[in-house]
Amino acid sequence: MSLSLFDLTGKRALITGATHGLGMSMATGLANAGAQIIINDISGDKLDSAIEEYARNGIKATGYVFDVTDEFMVSETVEIIEKEIGPIDILVNNAGIIKRIPVVDMEVSDWEQVIRIDLTGPFIMSKQVGKYMIERKAGKIINICSMMSEVGRETVSAYAAAKGGLKMFTKNLATEWAKFNIQVNGIGPGYFATTQTAPIRVDGHPFNDFIISRTPAERWGEPGDLQGATIFLSSKASDFVSGHILYVDGGILATLGKAANE
Repeated sequence: MSLSLFDLTGKRALITGATHGLGMSMATGLANAGAQIIINDISGDKLDSAIEEYARNGIKATGYVFDVTDEFMVSETVEIIEKEIGPIDILVNNAGIIKRIPVVDMEVSDWEQVIRIDLTGPFIMSKQVGKYMIERKAGKIINICSMMSEVGRETVSAYAAAKGGLKMFTKNLATEWAKFNIQVNGIGPGYFATTQTAPIRVDGHPFNDFIISRTPAERWGEPGDLQGATIFLSSKASDFVSGHILYVDGGILATLGKAANE
């Protein structure tokens, strides 16, 4: 099999929420595979800082300020990107938030904010970018789902509901747009080493010990661990893969966990 199947040279990828963390790592992977990357944020300052960080790593990123939940703003910006940069070949719906609040304490406004960003945002982005992909009869859409679309955990009900919805939106969109040669898939990250998880990734911390013992790979994921899956689902290598959620979790979802005496 030729490595050219994974070559993204000449492709343009729009990755939402790629100013930091896992989004930045996935965008970096796509850039290293040859893609021209486009990122967004609602903050111009944050966007500028991210573009500088990409440049320090030898990557030219183009940034646009817009809110993924504002359909008018998204529509206008996607049109500008298509004219100024060129056709968007790859869309990665990565932007999202989480609010850890018990159900009885959660305000409806908190619930609706999570649903709007994590589920309605990908719908809006897919709709607006997808219109151009349908015209060209080609495109790759990757929705960043979660293990929480498969299993539950306390205090993240809104996030789990949104990601569960995103999983099914992925499957339905794959079904609806397959005839246009558009592949729609998802990636479900496990627990990753990021700046956000740094305070709990220390030896002796109960949650760190839990994740290490719960994960067959016996470690947290590194941001770079997501790059291969992202490249695969963006490339010709996945042209007959659609409606699939690829869990990158070190094997967590494959096991019940270790027995107490192991």
